[in-house]
Amino acid sequence: MAAIYKVLSALLSYPTEELQVASSDIAAVVLKNTAFPAATAEALALLAVDLGSGDLLDLQACYVDLFDRSRSLSLNLFEHVHGESRDRGQAMVDLRERYRAAGLDLAGNELPDHLPLFLEFLSVLPDGKAQGYLADAAHVLRALGERLTSRGSPYAAVFAALESLAQQAPDEVLLSELRKAPEDNPNDLAAIDRAWEETEVRFGTGDAKDGCPRTAFREQLRAGARS
Repeated sequence: MAAIYKVLSALLSYPTEELQVASSDIAAVVLKNTAFPAATAEALALLAVDLGSGDLLDLQACYVDLFDRSRSLSLNLFEHVHGESRDRGQAMVDLRERYRAAGLDLAGNELPDHLPLFLEFLSVLPDGKAQGYLADAAHVLRALGERLTSRGSPYAAVFAALESLAQQAPDEVLLSELRKAPEDNPNDLAAIDRAWEETEVRFGTGDAKDGCPRTAFREQLRAGARS
């Protein structure tokens, strides 16, 4: 399972030229994987196609809008669990120690609860232990997946895959609390005007519901999959 955790980590990372170069290999890995349903594997492959053939600046802007400017979609897991409480700091210290015990050294500016980094950590653990860590975060993964799905984001496929790997339904009480959290959407220009008293200028957003462009190649691949 180590390879699939690394692949999912890559798909959730900030888009780079290196990721674009590796996108075809990523698509091949997920299509061969049997740990999650075929529909999820196909959706992951389509995401990889988007990342590999889209304009890099557009992809990066989309990523920042979703995960850096939308607190409700933050990839820092403990933000959804502890918010800004002191408990979050201690939880990150504890997690950092677990990384070190597993042989992972973090750079000074890396937050240990950042999901792509967390998935790298899972990739070096035995399968059962990695699955247990994912199961503990199942309610956060479900909530993030639901929010991405509601925005029509292809990144939702990553969270569907993680839920399959967790092999455990989320705690409904904890999930219910997360669902109550207000959603912030950087594509809501009226809200941005109220907050900043100025209008944001956006370029190359395409017509996708989440504000991210879709590539022609991706649409051709999707059409081929349906035929």
